[in-house]
Amino acid sequence: MTTTRMPALYLGHGAPPLLDDPVWSGQLAALAGTIERPRAILIVSAHWEAAPLTLSASRAPLVYDFWGFEQRFYEMTYDTPDATALAHSVARLMPPGHPIHQHTSRGLDHGAWVPLRIMYPDADIPVLQLSLPTQDPETLLEIGRRLRPLRDDGVLIIGSGFLTHGLPFLTDPRLDAPAPTWSAEFDAWAAEALARGDVDELANFATRAPGMPYAHPTVEHYAPLFVTLGAATDASVPGDQVIDGFWMGLSKRSLQVA
Repeated sequence: MTTTRMPALYLGHGAPPLLDDPVWSGQLAALAGTIERPRAILIVSAHWEAAPLTLSASRAPLVYDFWGFEQRFYEMTYDTPDATALAHSVARLMPPGHPIHQHTSRGLDHGAWVPLRIMYPDADIPVLQLSLPTQDPETLLEIGRRLRPLRDDGVLIIGSGFLTHGLPFLTDPRLDAPAPTWSAEFDAWAAEALARGDVDELANFATRAPGMPYAHPTVEHYAPLFVTLGAATDASVPGDQVIDGFWMGLSKRSLQVA
């Protein structure tokens, strides 16, 4: 039973091999250990772009939205409790005339279940996934603001993406590959902006951030950050950058806001 306002998180989620990485898995597990146990989890993943705003099913099989990995990853499960109550709570926060839809057969995709399988391995917390309806930072900030009251009811809000995601430009497949210049420069720029609580700078990444467009040839892995910032009590107050470093040369920098 939660007794304080839950934080909100922006996490890098990684591909299924993250589950075999003791370093990053250890960081995610340790992060979960510092947070009061949530009553429920609402997660926005880069891998579900759908408008109008849509919720996943309260219970459904996982989505295995990846290819080329070992068969065992396609046999993993994460059978969480029914999340109907959370769905009703989210629906009540939507503005008049903008009902939230529910996809009755869509389960969690790997942007949701891979990190959650590490952080909460018992799968005993209700989880819903919320679609990413746009890549516009201002709209996503407003969605986060509307979701903010859930935090007072024990709900952990997570934006799940990757702070850099230039997959077409990676040349070294090792998990510990050095970061390409475009990834390192974008990561350093974002770290400084996050440390200042400079939401305007972060929102104008396309023209202000070094390493573009290589760091984000498409921006769905960066966009969930703005749901997290919108859900913050005050987005201009710097959060805690709880994980940093690189994975396959991509920035796994993650944020926790109060």
